[in-house]
Amino acid sequence: MNSPHASRWLPSPCYDARDEPIRFLILHYTGMADEEEALARLTSADSRVSAHYFVREDGEIIQTVEEGDRAWHAGRSRWQTMQELNGSSIGIEIHNPGHAFGYRPFPAAQMEAVVRLVDCIVRRHGIDRADVLGHSDIAPARKEDPGELFDWGLLARHGLALGPPARLLADPGWPDGAFGLALERFGYDISDLSAATRAFQRRFRQNRVDGLVDGETRALLFTLQVEEEARLQRAGSSLSRP
Repeated sequence: MNSPHASRWLPSPCYDARDEPIRFLILHYTGMADEEEALARLTSADSRVSAHYFVREDGEIIQTVEEGDRAWHAGRSRWQTMQELNGSSIGIEIHNPGHAFGYRPFPAAQMEAVVRLVDCIVRRHGIDRADVLGHSDIAPARKEDPGELFDWGLLARHGLALGPPARLLADPGWPDGAFGLALERFGYDISDLSAATRAFQRRFRQNRVDGLVDGETRALLFTLQVEEEARLQRAGSSLSRP
C-alpha cells in the first residue's frame, strides 16, 4: 500500500499503466446510497470504474489501486490545457449518497481522514494545492461531486487546496463573455458556461449554487486569480534566492 493511513488493501481489477506524471489529486463522492455497494462497485471488473482510495464515513481508508497505476475515475475531463486526467491524477472516492440519494454533510471523522490522506499524497508527489480538485471542477457539465457540502475550507486551512477567500476584492464588472474567459484561464471547461459557473460556486460559494454570473461570483474569481498570482510570484522569488 502507498499510504500509511490506509487500513487495508482491497484491489480493484480496473486499472492500467500510467503514462503521465502525477500532477492532480481528484476528490469524488460515491453517489450511492449504500457504502458496501459503493465499495463493491469500485472493486468489480464489470463496473469499469475505480479509484486509488475509498474513504468510509467512519474514517476508514481503503486502498484499491496502486498510486503508480492509472485508476479509472476521472472519465471525460479537462483542467486548463490538460484533458483526460486519469493518466495524471490520483483519485479518492469519499462515500456519500450524493445529490441523487439524499446528499448530506460529510462526517467529521471522514473529513479528518480525508485531510490526513490528502496531506500524505500531496507531500509525496509534490502536488500543488491548486491542483487538488473536485470531480465537478474537471467535468462541470457531467458531475456535481463532491458538492457544496464538502468542506473545502478545511482542506484550505491545512494548505491542501484552494478555498473561498477570506476577503473579497471589488467586483471587476466583467460581462459574461469576459467572466467565461477568466474562468477558463483559471482552469474550467466553459463549453457550458452555466455548468462551469455552478461548479465554481460549489467550490467557492457553497451557500448559493445557481449558475448565475453575478457580482459576488465575479469578485470571487477575481480575488482567487489575484491571490494565486501573488502566491506563485512569492514561490518563484523564494526559489530564485541564493
